[in-house]
Amino acid sequence: MPSRKKLSDADIEQALIKLSGWEQQGDAISKQYTLDSFMDALALVNKVGEAAEAVDHHPDITINYRRVTFSLSTHDRGGITQLDIDLAAEIEKIALGNQLAPS
Repeated sequence: MPSRKKLSDADIEQALIKLSGWEQQGDAISKQYTLDSFMDALALVNKVGEAAEAVDHHPDITINYRRVTFSLSTHDRGGITQLDIDLAAEIEKIALGNQLAPS
């Protein structure tokens, strides 16, 4: 299981190099995707929800019609951990597998 130790800013910066479009915003990392339709946005959320449930680590999700924003933080650690980085990478795989484009 990935470490639940809070990452340093340098570690986060290094990890985000490999996660195109993901940005650090305070104690979280986030990215927004724009889908073709509201139903496509819901489908992405459902697929990510399944992946998040499988690892028992859940993102904050905002849906604005066709735009979906994922925000990841390990709240009980007060910041970003390897769990967040790994889930962001999984979200990218899901999005790319569905040929979704970041906004």
